[in-house]
Amino acid sequence: MHSSLHRGRVARFITSLVLAAMASATSAAEPPLTLETALKIAEVANPQFRAAQANLAAAEGQVTDTRGLLWNNPQLRAEQARRKVSQPSQGNDTWSEWGVDITQTLEIAGQHGYRRSAAEQDLSALREVVEETRWRVAAEVEQKFVRVLGLQTRTVTEAELAGLIRDAAGAARKRFKAGEDTKLDSNLAEVELARADNQLETAREQLIQARAELAATLQLPAETLPEVRGTLAPEAATPYTLEELLTAAAGRPRLRALEYHEQAARSRLGLERAAAYPDVTVGVFTAREGAGDAREQVMGFSVSLPLPLFRRNAAGIGKAVTDLTQAQIERQVAVRDARATVLALWQKLESLRGRVKRLEQVFLQRLYENRRLSAAAYRAGEISLTQLLLATRQILDTRREALEAMTDLALARVELEQAAGWRGQQQGSR
Repeated sequence: MHSSLHRGRVARFITSLVLAAMASATSAAEPPLTLETALKIAEVANPQFRAAQANLAAAEGQVTDTRGLLWNNPQLRAEQARRKVSQPSQGNDTWSEWGVDITQTLEIAGQHGYRRSAAEQDLSALREVVEETRWRVAAEVEQKFVRVLGLQTRTVTEAELAGLIRDAAGAARKRFKAGEDTKLDSNLAEVELARADNQLETAREQLIQARAELAATLQLPAETLPEVRGTLAPEAATPYTLEELLTAAAGRPRLRALEYHEQAARSRLGLERAAAYPDVTVGVFTAREGAGDAREQVMGFSVSLPLPLFRRNAAGIGKAVTDLTQAQIERQVAVRDARATVLALWQKLESLRGRVKRLEQVFLQRLYENRRLSAAAYRAGEISLTQLLLATRQILDTRREALEAMTDLALARVELEQAAGWRGQQQGSR
C-alpha cells in the first residue's frame, strides 16, 4: 500500500512538472509583462473597448443629420403628358403638357432643436460610456494581472515550503533507518510531503488558468500564457483620502453618461410634445397646359396642413415621459450606489491592510523563529518529528494566508479605484 501511495505521488509530481514545463515553454518566447505594458495592449486589442468605440460612428452620424438646415428633405415632382383630341372636321390634334412642383415640409414647434439636442446628448453619453469602458477594462486587466502575480508568488512559496517538508521527510527516513524514530513518524512525514506537493501542483494549475484568462483579455495568441512582473507589496500610504475618492466617484464617467441620458430623454419628451403640432407643407409649381396658340403657362403656390383632430401623439408623449422617469431613477440609484460602494470598499481595504500587516510583521516572524528553533531541537533530539512538522505546517499555512491577503488587498484597491473613477481622474488631469 505504501508503494502504491508513493507511485501515485510520483505520478502527480510528474504531471505537475509537465504542466509547469508547458507553461514555461509557451511563455519563454515573450518577456514578462509589466502592468503598464498590459494596459497598453488592452487599449488596442480588448474587444469590449473596441466594440464601445465602434458605437460612436452611429451616434456621430445621427448628430450630423440633425445639424442640417431642415429635418425633412424637399420633394421634387415632375410630370409630362401627351394629350390627343379628335376633331370631326380636322382629324386628331395632339400636343404635350408638362408640370414641375417642389414641396417642403416645415416643423413649426421647435422639433428640430429638440431632435438636435437629444442627438448631441446621446453622443456625449456614448463618449462617457467609452471612457467608462476604458477604465473598466483597465481594472479588469489589472485584477487579472494581480491574480497571475499572486499565483506566481504562491507557486514559488509552495515550492520553498515543500522543500522544507522534503528535508524534514528525508531526515525522518534517516532517523527511522537508524532506529531513532518510529514508523509512524516516518509515515507522518511522507503524508505531509504529499500534501505539500499537492498544494504546489494545485497552485501551478491555477496559475495556468489565470494566465490563460489574462491572455484572453489582452487578445494574445491562443498559445501564449503570459508571465508577469511586479510586486504585491502594499503601498506605505494610500495616495488618496476617502473624501477625495467620494468626490471622484460623483464625477465618474458612468454617472456623467447617465446625466446625459437623462438630458436626452428630456429633449425627446419636448420633441414628442412638439410633434402634436402639425407640420406645414409648402410648395411652388409651374406647368404648361393647352394646345397651340391656346397654351397657358401656370404658376402657383400651395400650402397643406394636417388637422390634428383624432391623434395628438399621446402614445409618443407617454413613452417619452416613461423613458425620462426611468432615466432619472437610474441616475439617482447609480449616484447612491456609487457612494455606498466606495464607502464599503474603503472599509474592506483598511481591514485587509491591517490583516496583511499583522500576518507579515507578527505571525510570520514568530513562526520562522519557531521553525528555526524546532529544527535545531529536532536535530538535538529534544522534540519529536510531529512538533517539527507542526511548526513547518504553521509556516506554510500562514504564508499562504498572508499571500492570499496581499492578493485580496491588491484586488480590493483596484476595485475601489475603479468604483471611484480614480484612475480616470488621475489620467484626465495629466
